[in-house]
Amino acid sequence: MAQEIKVWDPVIRLFHWVLVITFIVAYLTEDDFLDLHVLAGYVLGAAIIVRLFWGFVGTRHARFSDFITSPGAAFNHLKETLSFKAPRYVGHNPAGGLMILIMLISLALTVVTGVALYGAEEHAGPMATLFIDSSANWEDVLDETHELLANFTLLLVAIHLLGVIAESLIHKENLVRSMINGSKRST
Repeated sequence: MAQEIKVWDPVIRLFHWVLVITFIVAYLTEDDFLDLHVLAGYVLGAAIIVRLFWGFVGTRHARFSDFITSPGAAFNHLKETLSFKAPRYVGHNPAGGLMILIMLISLALTVVTGVALYGAEEHAGPMATLFIDSSANWEDVLDETHELLANFTLLLVAIHLLGVIAESLIHKENLVRSMINGSKRST
């Protein structure tokens, strides 16, 4: 049996699963359970802030410098994956790194538009004072933008899951398990 090494530190694993849970909760509670939806959004926003910080000071494979590459490298890796010839990476591969960056941006924009919408519609939250005298047009624009970003993020999650499945099959490695226990094969 191949030796295993720790790749994903506790901060990365906790962030990942908090992200999964809070996004699902926020997505499913959209209009029906506003307090829960808002709470999930705030926790998600806080998790993103922690992840951004950890991307600069965290462990080796948590750092953005370890996995952010050029778009060309990411698309080349994607082509290699589609032909089942992608090289294995201990940390994130170039396509996975690009996906993480895009998902973080999409999630951050979803949170910001959600907080703004909460301020405009409910006159609550940290952005409420910005919308004291705003028109209903702002509410509509923010509502549509927030919903579009949430759905775009859901699409990104689906693509991410397909990538995880493909890479797991190509390299005969359970990537979900590695995000639970933090370990991967060393070779």
